[in-house]
Amino acid sequence: MKDPEHSTVEKVADHLFRHQSGKMIAVLTRIFGTHNLEMAEDVVQEAFLRAIQTWTFNQLPDNPAGWLMQVARNRAIDIIRRQQHFQQYSRELAGELERETEHTIEQFFSDAEIADSQLRMIFACCHPALKEEDQIALTLKTVSGFGITEIAHALVTSEAVIQKRLYRAKQFLKDNQIALEIPAGAELNSRLGTVYTVLYLLFNEGYNSTKADELIREDLCAEAMRLCLLLSEHKTGKQPATFALLSLMCFQASRFESRVDENNSIILLQHQDRSTWNKPLIEKGYQLLNLSSQGNALTVYHLESAIAAEHCLAPTFEATNWSRMLQLYDMLLEQKQTPMVMLNRAIVLSQLNETITAIEEIWLIDDIDHLLTTHYIFSAVLGELYWQTGDEHNARKFLQQAHELTTSLAEKKLIEGKVIAIDKTKMN
Repeated sequence: MKDPEHSTVEKVADHLFRHQSGKMIAVLTRIFGTHNLEMAEDVVQEAFLRAIQTWTFNQLPDNPAGWLMQVARNRAIDIIRRQQHFQQYSRELAGELERETEHTIEQFFSDAEIADSQLRMIFACCHPALKEEDQIALTLKTVSGFGITEIAHALVTSEAVIQKRLYRAKQFLKDNQIALEIPAGAELNSRLGTVYTVLYLLFNEGYNSTKADELIREDLCAEAMRLCLLLSEHKTGKQPATFALLSLMCFQASRFESRVDENNSIILLQHQDRSTWNKPLIEKGYQLLNLSSQGNALTVYHLESAIAAEHCLAPTFEATNWSRMLQLYDMLLEQKQTPMVMLNRAIVLSQLNETITAIEEIWLIDDIDHLLTTHYIFSAVLGELYWQTGDEHNARKFLQQAHELTTSLAEKKLIEGKVIAIDKTKMN
């Protein structure tokens, strides 16, 4: 049986790994160059292992994050002192490091440089010569501290595929000694799309967590919002799409407190107490959405943010402007023809009393048979819609299928309640 003290240390270390590892790797990679990415990851891993060993036998330090940064900094200095040739480090920093090693490294662990290093790392990972799926996997792993399993869930693929993508991406960076820099002009635009995708996926994994015991992982959402804010404040990232994406995150995050009750049971949107929605975040979302209207571009993030804004504008669920929502989903579908967009559009149709049409639309989704047996949300929605039409047999069938597929305990509990309600209806 684990010592409670040891368990506490592991929890703290796990939390810090999520929040600090990406920052530490970004700084160390800037010092050593992207061709030494694996060495930077090893240094960070060493720092966390040392933390668990040290903190288990001693009290936790007052500033655990600062302690980890200091250990990583000292290890970086130690490695540099042992090496004879500076070509092993970032070409950008080699001369500087040779003249004033400790001062320079200290400087790169300052808050401003950490932020800049993280942005540089994101853009380096999103190099256009890499396959897009490799860019996304590498950024989620390196900058955001995602594990292999989490990346596989986020990208709807297997862990083996993610392992291959990461190996391929790291080998490319190493072989080509990709510089850590934020590009400009056309090159910037060629990478921004993938950067947005990474931040969007990071937020979504937090908003609809795949972890069994957590429906919402606020740490992931906060990290995505922090990185997006960082991008919006940088001269190269002050783009309408950046503001639209951050706006979307603000609207979604405003509902955190109302989505789950004290028993970790899901509260559906129609039953949420809207007075608990975070009004300052909603106001920030409106401000950013207005800011995103500059220029002529209408991106998927503009449309998704506008959809989220409609929910926030409505005083009650029943007062939602579903006709306007359908228009927005039609526009979104023109740019983003994905199964999830089609599924959400079908849900809107059902709110417009077109449930039969909604079911028909779901069955028209590409590869729907496979999606129904691999992704619980499709079975869950289809089961709910069949229930609305009075088709209890199909409702129960697809809800049971969704129950088997989801790993979330909160989702299982919600579905179980629906199945029980169907069975009670049968008995009556």
